Amino acid sequence: MSLLTQAYILENFGLRLNLPQLAKLLDIKEGTIRNQISAGSFPIITYTEGARRFASYQAVSEYLDSQHLIARSNQAVAAGRASAPANM
Repeated sequence: MSLLTQAYILENFGLRLNLPQLAKLLDIKEGTIRNQISAGSFPIITYTEGARRFASYQAVSEYLDSQHLIARSNQAVAAGRASAPANM
């Protein structure tokens, strides 16, 4: 986990994020998050406390860092394809 990512989330959202905060950070609608959680497809581990649902800043940071690594590897693969000679 990147310490910079963790520090940003802690500074702006605190130790745990509720669904409106997650929606703001990830730039997706809260309803989409709820639907994905219900379907078991939301990529960030969440938990309930009473009737409210939260995600820890560590879980959110891990997810964001993993997405960054995926994007970097996809970019490297695409760059490799672009520089490969075409077969004629």
